[in-house]
Amino acid sequence: MDFALTDQQQAIRDAVAKICADFDDAYWLRKDREGGFPHDFHKALADAGWLGICVPEQYGGSGLGITEAAIMMRAISESGAGMSGASAVHINVFGLNPVVVFGTEEQRRRMLPPMVEGREKACFAVTEPNTGLNTTQLKTRAVRQGDRYVVNGQKVWISTAQVAHKILLLARTTPLEEVTSPTHGLSLFYTDLDRSKVEIHEIEKMGRKIVDSNELFFADYEIPVEDRIGEEGSGFQYILEGMNPERILIAAEAVGLGRLALSRATDYARSRIVFNRPIGQNQGIQHPLAKNWVELEAAWLMVMSAAWQYDNGMPCGAAANAAKYLAGEAGFSACEQAVMTHGGFGYAKEYHVERYLREVLIPRIAPVSPQLALSFIAEKVLGLAKSY
Repeated sequence: MDFALTDQQQAIRDAVAKICADFDDAYWLRKDREGGFPHDFHKALADAGWLGICVPEQYGGSGLGITEAAIMMRAISESGAGMSGASAVHINVFGLNPVVVFGTEEQRRRMLPPMVEGREKACFAVTEPNTGLNTTQLKTRAVRQGDRYVVNGQKVWISTAQVAHKILLLARTTPLEEVTSPTHGLSLFYTDLDRSKVEIHEIEKMGRKIVDSNELFFADYEIPVEDRIGEEGSGFQYILEGMNPERILIAAEAVGLGRLALSRATDYARSRIVFNRPIGQNQGIQHPLAKNWVELEAAWLMVMSAAWQYDNGMPCGAAANAAKYLAGEAGFSACEQAVMTHGGFGYAKEYHVERYLREVLIPRIAPVSPQLALSFIAEKVLGLAKSY
């Protein structure tokens, strides 16, 4: 059993870190204040070929695994970009996996290269206001009328919809009362996001200002049949192909952000002199930071285990949820401790750690809450009764 990165994996980490080095603290501080999607950052990664890291080579990608993608996403977050940088490219890495696995050859050749090359950006629309994580209860309807589907409904917390050219949409094509299982009757579409026919309202939020979150309102929104992925009614099974990778990747981003915060806190603890000695000489400062390192290392090992299981075709739901839980909690603890180590200066934007604390709430909350991750493990691993 070898826990070291391979030469290829280390080269990936180094190459991505080199690109990220061109986007320094001042860049991310300015973007956090002013907002606006980081198109230049997105383009730099696209030009270097990193957006298609998991896409097969015949469609313009690198054909690598979720393990390599997790290493890349940790490197982006840890560079100083945090969730602002990671979220700008996050969906490119896992979002179109259902197209790779379940799309037709024509769809793969039409849909994948523009995303890989950075010519098109996508958003992923699943969540609805009154269903939350209860995906089987989605209300947005797509009714087939000849060679098109007509969509009516609402989605919420849809990232990058302000800049996206395409939308990966999950909608109900068979009413819930007409299916034998609530997981049936949902269909998946990848189609143009026509702003003249869908209302998009941005949600103001506490962090990650540069990557927008939105409410979407569909009123007789038309989608060509050829933009449906796979069979009608099987969309829920298709998005599962992306859910475990998403948990693994956001866990990797949380570890990266936690390690970034820990590095900043450690540097400050070495240099900050109070009562004629560095504050890092005090165990009251040392022990919490050491604990953060231990927790982040444990979370990273779980991330790598989950990614390895996925890449080897093994059931990885428990590992992916465990990785997301551990990384979300460890990342949050490290970012909180970074602010506390800086004391009053931790509250100042110029020291950056307050942004990390605001942003680390994203991987703690999404794409699944810590409580629901634990409920999954309790039911699927421990065999306890379903609690939700």
